[in-house]
Amino acid sequence: MISDGASIEPHAYEGDSDGIACERCGYAPEFAAHGSSPRERISSAPPRADYGPPAQRPPADLLDELESFLRRFVVFGNEQQASAVALWIASTWAVEAAEATPYLAITSAEKRSGKSRLLEVLELLVRSPLMVSSTSEAALFRTVASGPTTLLFDEADAVFSAKAAPNDGLRALLNAGHRRGATVARMGGANYTTLQRFDVFCPKALAGIGALPPTVADRSIPIRLTRRTPAEPVERFRRREAASEARCLRDALAAWLTPNLKALGDARPSIPTEINDRAQDGWEPLLALADLAGGSWPQKARTGALELHGATSDEDPSYGVRLLADIRGAFEEHGSEAMFTADLLAALVAVEDERWAEWWEKEVVAGRTKGPASQLSRRLKPYGIGPTKLRVGERVGQGYRRASFADAWARYLPAPVPDTNSEHGTPQVSGPEHPG
Repeated sequence: MISDGASIEPHAYEGDSDGIACERCGYAPEFAAHGSSPRERISSAPPRADYGPPAQRPPADLLDELESFLRRFVVFGNEQQASAVALWIASTWAVEAAEATPYLAITSAEKRSGKSRLLEVLELLVRSPLMVSSTSEAALFRTVASGPTTLLFDEADAVFSAKAAPNDGLRALLNAGHRRGATVARMGGANYTTLQRFDVFCPKALAGIGALPPTVADRSIPIRLTRRTPAEPVERFRRREAASEARCLRDALAAWLTPNLKALGDARPSIPTEINDRAQDGWEPLLALADLAGGSWPQKARTGALELHGATSDEDPSYGVRLLADIRGAFEEHGSEAMFTADLLAALVAVEDERWAEWWEKEVVAGRTKGPASQLSRRLKPYGIGPTKLRVGERVGQGYRRASFADAWARYLPAPVPDTNSEHGTPQVSGPEHPG
């Protein structure tokens, strides 16, 4: 379902904070039947000296306050997570300036780890929040395409589980919606006979237990939460009270960023080269915001990008990448420039805690390597790697050359740590390229 606030325009959405003035800045809304009138100053709630009206607040201080607001209700895994979420919230108010927008992947190993609470807090702070638990595909596409929207999706793991009903529409929206100009084609109109294209570009936060699909996680800033301990207290979340303070932060974000959209669109911030290309695309608008804010934020943002993505760059690699890594290990242990397929398969099935033994060990041990060899070749083909005829001494057969893997290893694996203590001999190898 879509929450009641989903169809309310920015600034009109105030949760259930009707009539409550923020004790810090003194602003309070007056609601009409279908919206809100301009905010009025409440004389009984004078502003604090250190918390000025929205247009007067220093941007770096605003981001500090935004981060502090988040920490009052959510225990983050580290400082970088809180800083990244604060920047992501700000980016929803300047999405017009961005060519790409990162998703927030809010995950945990178990329930009651703060995921839903973080989404509730985000709903008070982001631009045009759309809280979704489940909705029809048609309604979701039309809502996102109708104007600025920030999609907040709880229990995303249920959608992507093996037991869930197929939801290709949502997958298409998530796979394409991180980049401006992306559209998804759907049949619509009378009797669904008209091909329509829907704009699916918008910020999205997804919360769920376990890992999100790789195609979604690759477009996301990872926010991994854990269940808090008694030594990690948080303030009780009273939505009505929190909404009045959040309203001040929302107004301040809009007042700061709306006049700066062109500057943000023209910005070309320096991006850490240590993170992958997809992460660089996602972090670019956040880094531009951090640079615009100044203070400690330029450094905090870049530290966050490195910490959050550097720690996860090799997490849950695909079977193909894991296979490449184990083959590299086999070549290092074997100490040669080439390996016969049978020897390589024997080395792979000996690797502990991997699927190779489950898939191939029975056949390899029995000497029936034709089937496993064919499967190995098929798995390596997408990387441009194939077997070749080898001759080592009197032995002739199909195998693989170390040089054939060099490009794939450089592209998909971290550089190996040199072993200065090992001394490997290299047998003479010949084949079609090197006749012996």
